[in-house]
Amino acid sequence: MSQAVRKKKQFPCCNWFNSLLFCCLLACSGPKRGINLQIIMTELHLSCNMVKVRSPRWQKSRNLRLLEDGLTVWCESTKSSRKAKAQQTFAVTEVECVREGCQSEALKRLSGSVPDNRCFTVVFRGARKSLDLLCNCEEEAQRVHSSFGFYSLTLSTWIRGYLRRADQNQDGKMSYDEVKRLLQMINIDLSEQYARCLFKRCDRSGDGRLDHVEIEEFCRELLRRPELDAVFRHYSSNGCVLSTAELRDFLGDQGEDASLDHAQSLIHTYELNDWAQKNLFMTQNGFTMYMLSLENNVFNPDHNRVYQDMSRPLAHYFISSSHNTYLTKDQVTSASSTEPYIRALNQGCRCVELDCWDGDKGEPVIYHGHTLTSKVPFKEVIETIAQYGFKASPYPLILSLENHCSVEQQAVMARHLRTILGNKLLTKPLSDKLLEDLPSPEELKGRILVKGKKHIPHLGQLGKTSSCASFSSSSEDELAGSNKNTPKKDPTKVSSTRPNKQIVSCKLSPELSALVVYCRSVPFRGLENISAKPPNEMSSFSESEALRLIKDSGKLFVRHNSKQLSRIYPSGQRLQSSNYDPQEMWNGGCQMVALNFQTAGEQMDLNQGRFLPNGRCGYVLKPTFMCSTASNFNPENTGGGPGHVPTQLTIRIISAQQLPKINTEKASSIVDPQVWVEIHGVAIDKTRGKTHRIDNNGFNPMWDCTLSFQLQVPELALVRFVVEDHDHTAKNDFVGQFTLPFTSLRTGYRHVHLLKADGSSLSPATLFIHIKVCRKGVPIKTVSERLAVAKRMA
Repeated sequence: MSQAVRKKKQFPCCNWFNSLLFCCLLACSGPKRGINLQIIMTELHLSCNMVKVRSPRWQKSRNLRLLEDGLTVWCESTKSSRKAKAQQTFAVTEVECVREGCQSEALKRLSGSVPDNRCFTVVFRGARKSLDLLCNCEEEAQRVHSSFGFYSLTLSTWIRGYLRRADQNQDGKMSYDEVKRLLQMINIDLSEQYARCLFKRCDRSGDGRLDHVEIEEFCRELLRRPELDAVFRHYSSNGCVLSTAELRDFLGDQGEDASLDHAQSLIHTYELNDWAQKNLFMTQNGFTMYMLSLENNVFNPDHNRVYQDMSRPLAHYFISSSHNTYLTKDQVTSASSTEPYIRALNQGCRCVELDCWDGDKGEPVIYHGHTLTSKVPFKEVIETIAQYGFKASPYPLILSLENHCSVEQQAVMARHLRTILGNKLLTKPLSDKLLEDLPSPEELKGRILVKGKKHIPHLGQLGKTSSCASFSSSSEDELAGSNKNTPKKDPTKVSSTRPNKQIVSCKLSPELSALVVYCRSVPFRGLENISAKPPNEMSSFSESEALRLIKDSGKLFVRHNSKQLSRIYPSGQRLQSSNYDPQEMWNGGCQMVALNFQTAGEQMDLNQGRFLPNGRCGYVLKPTFMCSTASNFNPENTGGGPGHVPTQLTIRIISAQQLPKINTEKASSIVDPQVWVEIHGVAIDKTRGKTHRIDNNGFNPMWDCTLSFQLQVPELALVRFVVEDHDHTAKNDFVGQFTLPFTSLRTGYRHVHLLKADGSSLSPATLFIHIKVCRKGVPIKTVSERLAVAKRMA
């Protein structure tokens, strides 16, 4: 018996699955995406033996099996019990990526003893540890690697598991009870009367069971989008199709390219009906596919590329920055690893932190000093940075060194930096001319900069015999305070606000000092004489210190940050690696607002939203009114002035689609969704509004609720959409969110593709909204028009 026939017998329900899959693709997919159903079926029973690796000594045989739901992989051992099975499984949708070769810390220790092409690492989203695997042969490794990628990208895996579980007797037909089971699985709670009525209407045969034709009809009715139908009918003269001219009118109202050529290209891309496509019409199904595609996202697709001027001085950009980058969790007991560096760099982070301490055998290590956190060799971190530093962004990467090492091990650090990073490492100024401004990201493209202490010849003799106060990059500025009148702390004592960052006095290695070029760490010496300060000097501030400067001397601090770099770090009291509100720091023009990337939450949502535009390259140009040493912008000002462009933002929350259930342990649990829209910006703009809740419907809840916001400084504002599961007795549960800059919003009817708490996709969950932007009562349709208005006002 052929493999194809054998697989067909295992899936008697494939006909009606095809019907439902088509409907789901119609409702959820982008442009025509071919799905090879036979490939899915063939791969569904993937099973292969391999070795799970934790260290050179710990290697166990495992059998990887894809379970019948088509979504769950079981890493089975010979001693697996039922309880162990639950702990040893993972969903393919949890997989962030699969890295080929010996790239993880455990597999690197095997490098040389096993072929690279037989090893791979499964990297998960969130805090779950990666899975290192060694295959028996290269062909098997390639098959498993490609299978993970296939499943993580295919929508059919989302629906297949539900269908197989709903059709309990696997006869290819569905009874009413099986249909109800399916509806619960996909998070929809229809009234008994409506569900029975719909079932009866589709049961043409009258036998109380739906065959594949009847299931297709049932699903089409179930997945119908009346809100999209209403938009379609508004622009269609006959209610059946949109002509090219009618589609062009719709695009014009959306603020998009309203040419006939563009309208025709959309018909060719999204229309499935051959007759309609040939005659340049768009049917309701084609319109639905277009409206749900990523092309119709609320986020401006032009901002998916680097579109901003990258030739300005570094100080004119917000720079995505990480704090304690080496930690996987909290600051006291968690593991230090190279993996967080990979994750941060792959997210576009452009400033990572390295806490460096003396290690054994003359090799420096990185960890959170005076705590129980584990140690990772400095050399391994630099090797990781060399490999991943420019995969997500070509623009300069800054290594923020917190140096606690002896002179001897500092020299080792310098040697590793030079030999491993090679030509990527910037070791001297780009020009011999007197430095008036920092170089631009474009000029520093592909270069790695070291931020740290630099020995100044006139302050003492260079050499290993001379000593200098070599404080950590964070503590040294905390010692200096925010103001010349701030009393200095005793340098022999541990900082009260950062107890685990002990200030030390040590000698500075000339080899390491020589690598500091444009990011020389100095204590903050006040806001006076801004123009006289060398632009290559920068200071670090605790979150409380930065907030005080913004509130007390906001205008002067903005001017300071127009020329010199500032790095903000979290309070040492945040032992669980929680984060502060980064928006308040961006309001003051601070460039390196360092956050704990390993801690998901609202603050990291804002950071992801801030650096979403400009191709996610980690550099976002600050508004013009923050880029001059003569700037009069004050983030605390409520009475107008530079940067103030009064703008009305109106958001109509229409509906949501396929919101996941939160309480997965209770089969009957259905989400009661409620939507919040939050504005994060200067203090006078910070506000939020919410819709009413919809009881027992996560599949297609309808709100049709309009929220209106008055923005004063729109160029700094972020808009955050949050969906919660309403709870009468406890705090609402988080369902999903999406955050983006106001300047990246698109007007008109749009879909918001929601993200999970860890920032990964919550697909296919979406919000359907309508956005309108006005200034003094005049509608503004395009982002470029809004920006032009803002620049004229500035």
